[in-house]
Amino acid sequence: MRYKMIFSYDGTMFNGYQVQKEKRTIQEELEKALTYINAKKKTKVTSSGRTDRKVHAKMQVAHFDLDITITDYKLKRALNSLLPEDIHVISVLKTSSDFHARYMVKSKEYVYTLNLGEYNPIERNYVYQYNRSLDISTLQQSIKYFEGTHDFRAFISSEDKRENTVRTIMKTDILMDNDIIRIKFIGDGFMKYQVRNMVGLLIEIASGKKRIEDVERLLLLKQRKEAIKTAPPEGLCLEKVNY
Repeated sequence: MRYKMIFSYDGTMFNGYQVQKEKRTIQEELEKALTYINAKKKTKVTSSGRTDRKVHAKMQVAHFDLDITITDYKLKRALNSLLPEDIHVISVLKTSSDFHARYMVKSKEYVYTLNLGEYNPIERNYVYQYNRSLDISTLQQSIKYFEGTHDFRAFISSEDKRENTVRTIMKTDILMDNDIIRIKFIGDGFMKYQVRNMVGLLIEIASGKKRIEDVERLLLLKQRKEAIKTAPPEGLCLEKVNY
């Protein structure tokens, strides 16, 4: 039986989502719990995508198959009793056998949060403590250049070897709450470090170190030749996955 799972996690103490040898990851914790529930039969979890070290998720989605018979309610309770406190299963539901958490995604919503005001040690693991002013008008103008379908090769990690680096960003937004700024991207998919590199460039533009025109110039460059400052991972959160 195939299940669709919606879950959240605090990425602070993880080395990212994907299983890595001798490192603590979200996928490893999920598969360990499900393997125990599934009569100790190795159980693989396929998520909508990976998140990097220290990146968080409010609504990540995954699928997995179980051989045992168990109600959705009992499965959710069993998972949350076995998982560590920094992972929580929001819902788990039986689904069709052809449901695929990654290939059926229509869009993802990421939010990057910055604090322009006084340093806040309580929020340091969830909000980038930039603690300096930015030109909000410039930020609002420059982010719009990312909207549309582009080749984002200039904005991804050199570790990402995939050939197709064309993605579509349907919507961007800048949300303000006093000294807290939330930078939002909704797109059909994002690659390794893409959001953090886009945010890094936006910060440099809004701080006067680069120009608004640099967004379009780098998109047209379509090569990872020019260094872009990568924003810290703590401020990034996967907010929602849409199907």
